[in-house]
Amino acid sequence: MIELEGVPELIDPVMVAAFEGWNDAGDAASTAVGHLDREWKGEVFAALDAEDYYDFQVNRPTVYMDGGVRKITWPTTRLSVVRVGGEKPRDLVLVRGIEPSMRWRSFCNEILGFAHELGVEMVVILGALLGDTPHTRPVPVSGITSDPDLARAMDLEETRYEGPTGIVGILQEACTHAGVPAVSLWAAVPHYVSQPPNPKATLALLNRLEDLIGLRIPLGELPEDARAWQLGVDQLAAEDSEVAEYVQTLEEARDTAELPEASGEAIAREFERYLRRRDGGPGNAGGPGTGPGVASDSGEPGAGGPGGPAGGPYRRDPASGLGRPSKGRWPSGDEPSGPADGPDESPDPAGTETPDAGSEEGSADGRKPGGSGRKGPEPSGESGKTGESDGADGSGSGGSDDATGSDEETG
Repeated sequence: MIELEGVPELIDPVMVAAFEGWNDAGDAASTAVGHLDREWKGEVFAALDAEDYYDFQVNRPTVYMDGGVRKITWPTTRLSVVRVGGEKPRDLVLVRGIEPSMRWRSFCNEILGFAHELGVEMVVILGALLGDTPHTRPVPVSGITSDPDLARAMDLEETRYEGPTGIVGILQEACTHAGVPAVSLWAAVPHYVSQPPNPKATLALLNRLEDLIGLRIPLGELPEDARAWQLGVDQLAAEDSEVAEYVQTLEEARDTAELPEASGEAIAREFERYLRRRDGGPGNAGGPGTGPGVASDSGEPGAGGPGGPAGGPYRRDPASGLGRPSKGRWPSGDEPSGPADGPDESPDPAGTETPDAGSEEGSADGRKPGGSGRKGPEPSGESGKTGESDGADGSGSGGSDDATGSDEETG
């Protein structure tokens, strides 16, 4: 039994989790949880034993100086708690760490042990995957669950993904089997500009989380950072006619596919968010809940499938940092049709891949997520994971070093 000291009784707690690595393209998901922790001044109350779950040759510890004394930070997963003020206060339990290298079942059981002791009512897991989506359009965010009743009650997609998965998919299934309501939210990141950070995708995840749990989230400088990010990518794309033409192709496909929604539910959601922020919803009373209103999803980059057709029809342009479509890779009529349709996920054995927008856990178009070359979450609506493989890159204490997308399950 887990004994918690110094943790007060929580009010209607919701657990929000994100893990660096294969499920975290562009570091969008882990950055979102880090934003919540920073804005609401989370207090860490527990950390998992790094020796139990991490390979330190894959996720290396880091050394730093503190007042002339050398100290070591070990890669691990930490839990913190924040109280959101307002007329109806509510507590969030934030889980932020790195996808474990081993003992995933024990890892999930330990997380669930904390959820049980704290009385958590629902678990929300954030993920990001790479997709065939233009950076000039809103970032697609898929809400996935394995519980048919929860899917109907919260207007979510019921996962039907089959294939490789990451810790996001495993933890969601563990929650379902334990009788804990669980949802995963997957943001699709443009595969041709997958390097972190991606504030636009982070903003999209926070907006969707806000709608899901009914809390007003202070966004700080995120909306401005998202605009600056898109402007920077616009400028880089304008310098390469080949990339600019490819982006235009993705835009046309995306606009055609989403034209009906643009006049319906999407506009209604944006209007409801605007009214909630204007009138001041939960979490906007002084203190942690205060902050700039959440920006609308418009203007956020769209999500698409992970790195494109098998073999990756893209090449990296070292000068611009953009992925470029390779010439002659697609015969006439075989060009990608646009954003991925749904999340799929596939593990990144090397640790360098990130789920694409087609991965099981987060592809916006239903394809599998792919890390560096993987595809996103499951096609049935689950977003693909975008985290990297279990650390094949050997980067330091944490997480996926290259969110390139891989096929991962969203459910």
